[in-house]
Amino acid sequence: MHPSVGLLYVLSEWAVRLVMLVYVPQRRSPAAARTWLLFIFLLPWPGLFLYAVIGRIKLPPWRLARQRKVSGMIREWQGAHPVRVDAAGAHGGIPALVHALGDFRALPGNMIELLPDYDASIARLARDIDDARESVHLLYYIFADDDRGGQVLAALLRARARGVECRVLIDAAGSRQFALAALLKRLQVAGIPAHEALPAGLFRRGAARFDLRNHRKVAVIDTRVGFTGSQNLVNPGFVPGYPNEELVARVTGPVVLQLQAVFLQDWYFETGELPANPEAIEMPAATGSSMAQLLPSGPGYERENAQELLVHLFHRAQRRIVITTPYFVPDDPFLQALRTAVRRGVEVRLVVANPVDKWVMGLAQRSYFDELLSAGVRIHLYRPHFLHAKHVSIDDDLAIVGSVNMDIRSFALNAEVALLVYDPAVVTAMRAVQERYFAGAIELTREAWSRRPLWLRVAQNTARLADSLL
Repeated sequence: MHPSVGLLYVLSEWAVRLVMLVYVPQRRSPAAARTWLLFIFLLPWPGLFLYAVIGRIKLPPWRLARQRKVSGMIREWQGAHPVRVDAAGAHGGIPALVHALGDFRALPGNMIELLPDYDASIARLARDIDDARESVHLLYYIFADDDRGGQVLAALLRARARGVECRVLIDAAGSRQFALAALLKRLQVAGIPAHEALPAGLFRRGAARFDLRNHRKVAVIDTRVGFTGSQNLVNPGFVPGYPNEELVARVTGPVVLQLQAVFLQDWYFETGELPANPEAIEMPAATGSSMAQLLPSGPGYERENAQELLVHLFHRAQRRIVITTPYFVPDDPFLQALRTAVRRGVEVRLVVANPVDKWVMGLAQRSYFDELLSAGVRIHLYRPHFLHAKHVSIDDDLAIVGSVNMDIRSFALNAEVALLVYDPAVVTAMRAVQERYFAGAIELTREAWSRRPLWLRVAQNTARLADSLL
């Protein structure tokens, strides 16, 4: 290589570094800017290429337009169907905040059943589909035609044979390894409209970015019964050595309509189809005493609304916070809210899987343990299975269950959904699940954690530098 060529290349690298030093931090958190700038300074041209592909969390204008249209329709419909709820009373304005963040208002009259058993949850969903008379709508990150997913598929095919209207959405990337094309074809041949959610591809028209995924798990039967939580429709051991353990909420009552709206919203995003007469949709009848509310989140919203809500809830907590998540890679406001809660006398517990199925994520996650333990947060490493459940309880009256991990990817990149339940009875049921986690976990101590080898500390802290890319 001629010396002048080498010099030009070095100068071009420095030009990339300097330009990106100005551009990257614009409208971006300091943590995300740090991650990208570190990568670009180490590998300028590869970093520039990757940043051009996934550096900005941006949906196509047509998807954003559809998001705005659906949000407007939801708010217009709710305005025409008022429900008397004291949104600013006993719950300190939380329902009003959730409404502002995600469009849906709090609705009374629901019955919430928590289903922690993997096989029992799959069987319950299949039975409810077998009872369907009008419609079955399924939206899942992973749907596989295997022993577990096959039970739901068989029930779905039986429902269609009875004349039930069925629709299925499956994330394009999440289910790719499970013969997604064959499953979609089988459904379509049976007369069931089925589509990929956020299809990706370099040369595919209208393709989505491969890192922006629909991670939701939602089932709605006859707008009467709903399911949401962390469980996919797949064998629990689909990752060898890491059999999943989940938590699902089975819901009846008015809030099922919000699950239906989330499905129809995503269906509209992928197909352009909306209900023929949305103003004629009726509110489901009350079936219980729980007030509940849905918070959908994702890059189509103006802010990281799930993260914003959780930070607010942690600052508001008075007695107890229990977080269960397989992936814990928080940002600074999230960590600060937990530290502040402990200083106010709140008991804060974190339950995470041990080990984690993604080794870089596992290293990054554990890099936060030092400051959490120092702050007084109790950390439980769950051993029996890979704990894939995602839920939070606040004090004695608020439970949250859904698909949201406590990491930057779930907060900023993935389409997620969380069900908030304002009911001490449901919190008590969730607490029973949490107590079982505590019993099956190793509680990490600050002294034991401080004895880990130096090379592991270095690896963990290095992985943490990539928190915005995990």
